Amino acid sequence: MSQYVFGVDIGGTSVKLGLFDVKGILLDKWEIPTRTQDSGSLILPDIAESIRNKITEKQIDTELIAGVGVGAPGPIDSAGVVHKAVNLGWDTFSIKVTLEELLQMPVMAGNDANVAALGEMWKGGGQGSNDLILVTLGTGVGGGLIVGGKVLTGSAGAGGEIGHIHVEDNETESCNCGNKGCLEQYASATGITRLANRKLKESDKDSILRDGEVSAKTVFDAVKEKDELAMEVAEEFGKYLGNALAVIAGVVNPDAIVIGGGVSKAGEVLMDYIKPYYEKNVFHGSRDVKFSLATLGNDAGIYGAAKLVLDI
Repeated sequence: MSQYVFGVDIGGTSVKLGLFDVKGILLDKWEIPTRTQDSGSLILPDIAESIRNKITEKQIDTELIAGVGVGAPGPIDSAGVVHKAVNLGWDTFSIKVTLEELLQMPVMAGNDANVAALGEMWKGGGQGSNDLILVTLGTGVGGGLIVGGKVLTGSAGAGGEIGHIHVEDNETESCNCGNKGCLEQYASATGITRLANRKLKESDKDSILRDGEVSAKTVFDAVKEKDELAMEVAEEFGKYLGNALAVIAGVVNPDAIVIGGGVSKAGEVLMDYIKPYYEKNVFHGSRDVKFSLATLGNDAGIYGAAKLVLDI
């Protein structure tokens, strides 16, 4: 009977790895560099070597290992095939098959944001929920959708790309994806900074934000100080995100919405700006959703990756 499972979260600069027992207790975690040279061909062999080294170090019988779960950026379908991961230099190939051949044990793979959502559902801010939306507000806006306890991946693994929902027709600047008016341009850390800089140019109001660096953190710090201009920025952010979440909820009918990523460190004040727009515009069948902050931080990916394997 299986006693252990590995969770792997592949990022652009480092790979996070975790060893868990099958109940979800984290026994050990560590990191290795992400070597993206040679079209990312070294990444999976490096992971396999690191896992083998950990098995040796811990003197674990491989027959007691349920398998290895992997989260990675880019669309990854339910068969474990990645459909290009630009940050890693990857084209289209099967993460599952490649790593299984290297390790000779079961492997499951999924998109990193989807996997993080699974982690938050299992052991984080979404515990007790089987239907949830995770939105991660970082450099970009990531998302993961859990329906009936399972990640909603879509046909090519691009389900849950919340950040690229179109929310503004009048945008003139392009998003990193090439489109214009994506949620990511207004609700990410960089998007909030962008909104604040626009507001500072358009308005002559006094503001703490005129005195130093403008960032998502300084905006919400200023909000906590009742800075009027910062509160206007937060209102705009909340409108875009609250309305977008109301649209998503109309499709998946969640019982929980979990907010994660670096911006979530601002705390409960975020909800004061998101929830009113959500509640105003959402279909009544999804109005009683529970909003919460993510609790696993950077470990959400390894928890969710481990859970992928345990859900086989």
